[in-house]
Amino acid sequence: MFDIDEELKKLPSRPGVYIMHGEKDEVIYVGKAVSLKNRVRQYFQSSRNKGLKIERMVTHITRFEYIVTDSEMEALILECNLIKEHRPKYNTMLMDDKAYPYIRVTLGEEYPRVLFSHRVKKDNSRYFGPYTNSGAVKDTLELIRKIYKLRTCNRVLPRDTGKERPCLNYHIGQCNAPCQGKITKEEYMASVDRAMELLGGNYSSVVNMLKDRMNYHSERMEYEKAGEIKELISSVRKVAEKQKITKVDGDDRDVIAVAKEGDDAVAAVFFIRNGKLLGRDHFFLKVGEETEENHILSSFVKQFYSGTPFIPKEIMLQYDPEDAELMENWLSSLKGNRVRFIVPKKGVKEKLVELARENAAMVITKDRERLKREYIKTTGAAKDLADLIGVPSADRIEAFDISNISGTDSVGSMIVYEKGRPLKNDYRKFKIKWVSGPDDYASMEEVLTRRFRHGLEERESTVEEESGRFTRFPDLLMMDGGKGQVNVALRVLRDLGFDIPVCGMVKDDNHNTRGLYYNNREIPIDRHSECFRLITRIQDEAHRFAIEYHRKLRSKGQVRSVLDDIEGIGPARRKALLRAFGSVENIREADLEDLKAVDAMNEAAALNVYNFFRK
Repeated sequence: MFDIDEELKKLPSRPGVYIMHGEKDEVIYVGKAVSLKNRVRQYFQSSRNKGLKIERMVTHITRFEYIVTDSEMEALILECNLIKEHRPKYNTMLMDDKAYPYIRVTLGEEYPRVLFSHRVKKDNSRYFGPYTNSGAVKDTLELIRKIYKLRTCNRVLPRDTGKERPCLNYHIGQCNAPCQGKITKEEYMASVDRAMELLGGNYSSVVNMLKDRMNYHSERMEYEKAGEIKELISSVRKVAEKQKITKVDGDDRDVIAVAKEGDDAVAAVFFIRNGKLLGRDHFFLKVGEETEENHILSSFVKQFYSGTPFIPKEIMLQYDPEDAELMENWLSSLKGNRVRFIVPKKGVKEKLVELARENAAMVITKDRERLKREYIKTTGAAKDLADLIGVPSADRIEAFDISNISGTDSVGSMIVYEKGRPLKNDYRKFKIKWVSGPDDYASMEEVLTRRFRHGLEERESTVEEESGRFTRFPDLLMMDGGKGQVNVALRVLRDLGFDIPVCGMVKDDNHNTRGLYYNNREIPIDRHSECFRLITRIQDEAHRFAIEYHRKLRSKGQVRSVLDDIEGIGPARRKALLRAFGSVENIREADLEDLKAVDAMNEAAALNVYNFFRK
């Protein structure tokens, strides 16, 4: 039996984190303290004015525990981690973590690339962002390819120079083919420098350079080339228009303000990079009705920067945060450079903070219910799914489906949901190579094996591809079926050394989902819950994507024997192979010498077949 009065006497006068538990032993509050003894005892002193939220919380505390740290800084870091892990009811909570895209220039490579990046790492690359609009990032990357013709492939240069033919980008005029030595390193690096100027916001010099090129071609009556460059100039101006000049200076800074209404609050963040407003976003928070805005702001800053990969040198705020010096030191240690808070009182900076506050107030007034509904449908539904089956997280879900015509010509699809939303850039398609005939289990085994094997190979590759197709692994696998499909997935994961939860979507006689199959038992679902609706959306999307891919291939006349996709294998050799081995599976298992021995096959064709089934 936990005796609160006795345990209070044992509290040390040391810095640390305290954790309050409720009636079901769930974590209901996490806090930090310079002195655990003084801070925790305050909650249980009736003479203190604690506020309605804390008074309500205290009535539900059944026990507390604490973790002693060596410093208040360690306590702050631990508090952030525990809040993120447990999401306690009585803490001010950031309801929807957001990940922003960046543009990464891989300066650690001899011939750098300019790539879309989901995160910032401490490597030799230079990062631009964050951007709040992934479409704008893609437009900018496409523009850079057209103007500067930088490579996007993952070849290691100069090691691989001349080993393979140039890719499609070279043939359509969007790469200068350093892989073939068609441009010197000095010329290539000059293009990289100019691309970084554009990313840094120096649009005028790019426009002037393009105008000179356009005039050059016009004077020589090369009007088609001049017209193409004119379109590029228009594209540069469109990208430039998306970045509003703030009239401050050229530094990186975030501007943050909050607005509160009842037990809801919104934080607005403006992202300023090199003196330009790259974008703005807002965040929905759950707070207590009596919680002051300065406390909300402090809680948001801690949670936001404990999860974001980029921290600017200056953070402009509406109020002085609680423990300002401690938090500055913490953020400085994370960034590796000095970070400071500013609460501007006049001038342009003060107007920027006021503009952020007005945006937050406008959002909470106009979009409060919409934001709540969106959270419940997406991030909230994913959390409910994780709780329902008892897994730590369902932030990233991958679902797979097999499609065929009358049991033949199978194709596979992989769809991805992150925080309850479809992540279409990570969708993948598979042509079934190893299986012939109507065997969905074997086809699914092939698709899963290829997906996770590719992920392992990409992670082990000496060249890290930031946008690697399979390097990010799911928190949860969802199979469009019950026990059989789940067991296939578990066997593949076990053989490849993965420990990822696998959940099956069990259907009734009308082919409607009735429950989930997890850990050898069927778990019923409330058909009126957002969790159920999320599962239905995932299931429908997996079907749609697989069928769409199959239809696309069929319309192009491409749904045929997988052997037709092998270079050097035409109708005659395909017939000879099937006659010799009887099935695609036997061809796949054949060794190189057996393939060479088939009539009509030569050494090159046999090698192509052998390698095709081992990719």
